[in-house]
Amino acid sequence: MATRQDSTERLINMPSFNQLDAHGRLRHLISLEGLPADTIHQLLDRAQTYVRRIDERPAQSHALTGCTVANIFTEPSTRTRASFELAARRLGAEVLNLEIQLSSRMKGETILDTIHTLQAMSMDAFVIRDAQPGVCRFVAENVAPHVSVLSAGEAHLSHPTQGLLDALTIIQHKPQLGDLTLAVVGDIRHSRVARSAHHVFTALGIGELRIVAPDALMPESHEMPGAKRFDSIENGIRDADVIMMLRIQKERMEQADIPDGDQYFAQWGLTEQRLSLAQQDVIVLHPGPMNREIEIASSVADGKHSVIRQQVTNGVAVRMAVLESVITTRQLARGIA
Repeated sequence: MATRQDSTERLINMPSFNQLDAHGRLRHLISLEGLPADTIHQLLDRAQTYVRRIDERPAQSHALTGCTVANIFTEPSTRTRASFELAARRLGAEVLNLEIQLSSRMKGETILDTIHTLQAMSMDAFVIRDAQPGVCRFVAENVAPHVSVLSAGEAHLSHPTQGLLDALTIIQHKPQLGDLTLAVVGDIRHSRVARSAHHVFTALGIGELRIVAPDALMPESHEMPGAKRFDSIENGIRDADVIMMLRIQKERMEQADIPDGDQYFAQWGLTEQRLSLAQQDVIVLHPGPMNREIEIASSVADGKHSVIRQQVTNGVAVRMAVLESVITTRQLARGIA
């Protein structure tokens, strides 16, 4: 059986996959790695037009009226799945949520059989979350020209819309990215969120990117080039402008030789005392779901430095921008053709 490392190495050695069409416009979004900075900026600028305060009516559009988006999630998800569904509906699209554990895949149907069956029902985009590396790319390479594929999280490798919403959130508060120090803290080794953060902030020219974790939870030495590595949360967040905390799972604590959540919190949790080591105007992010009093104190998660709820709001806006971009790109391309 292929291991996660085997799958990762196989993907690294594969030829690069072009997510843009012949005119340089976004067609698929599988990863932020290698995506041009101009494309990222365009998506963020478009997303900002959809941002509303939580006490305002959400942004609405008819841009995708008559289009259909299929959400295919083989892993549990609340935030990502709900925000993709809301994003599509607020653009006027119809949405099909496929409960994969109830689908024909459980009867032996292959993923391509499933995709081609749905494609025959006039789908315009597939939003896919899967634990197996390479699934999103494989589907993207085999769909019809009028269909786009968007990753909603791929194994431990990539979560592109999370990276975009994190970038949007930071820019809203601190637009001069080149002057910032961002510290990503926690289980970096197994985190698709951390990898997408590395991709997007490298492309956008962050001043300094730090990855902060126990040695057992650090990525391989060749991964995340350019990021500075710290094995102490105190040193890693000192003078940081932005801190991004990551969720930790119990089995990962055991890998790091940390017996339980209390010990993890004692060694790696973001407390108010530790937060005081950062810049006075530091902002704190977390992709959710949070383990309060394990990776982050409730007083920090709910405190004045937290922008965690803004991340959730921005998630819908970012996914609206991505869906609109890939689908209207093809409509425009057909017009040109």
